[in-house]
Amino acid sequence: MVAGAFPLAKLLTLGARQLSRPLAARIKAGARASPFFRTYICLPPAQLYHWVEMRTKMRLLGFRGAAVKPLNEDAAAELGAELLGEALVFGVGGLCLYLEYLRQAGQSRRREEHLEQTLSDLRQGLEQLQRDLDELRAQGRAEGGAGHAEGGAGHALGSSGNAPAQAVMAAAGAGPAPAGSGHAPAGSGHAPVATGHTPTH
Repeated sequence: MVAGAFPLAKLLTLGARQLSRPLAARIKAGARASPFFRTYICLPPAQLYHWVEMRTKMRLLGFRGAAVKPLNEDAAAELGAELLGEALVFGVGGLCLYLEYLRQAGQSRRREEHLEQTLSDLRQGLEQLQRDLDELRAQGRAEGGAGHAEGGAGHALGSSGNAPAQAVMAAAGAGPAPAGSGHAPAGSGHAPVATGHTPTH
């Protein structure tokens, strides 16, 4: 899981291990050549490691009160140089892991911040669209009410305009009646002519 999550850290750790081998050899050579390095750098951690290791083994074997014999100087210097080399490798590897963790955490945090900013922008856009839609609906209702009012006024004007036309049609229907009544005297005037012809025969 660590290798999958931190591929760069694993690569750096392997590189540090490879580089630590010549460095450990230099430490061993310095421990052999320098009395100060041997006495104060290599011997104390080597003797401590040897004491802890032997006490643990003796406890597991049941030897409670046995004393631990310290290592001789050459063996302690060799063991101290090995311990320093391994500590250097693990220190570099741990530092690489920590740096890679910080990098991944920073990327994740930036990704989350970008996602939150995008969601916030989307929410603001949706709220603005909702406000625009409400304004358009209010405008449509206001214009629809005004249109209904104008339609009612036009219908009233149309009804009042039909009144003169109805009066004209009524006057036109009453006109033929006098003409018919005037035709009656002409017919009655023709009757005396017919009656006057009878005495001549």
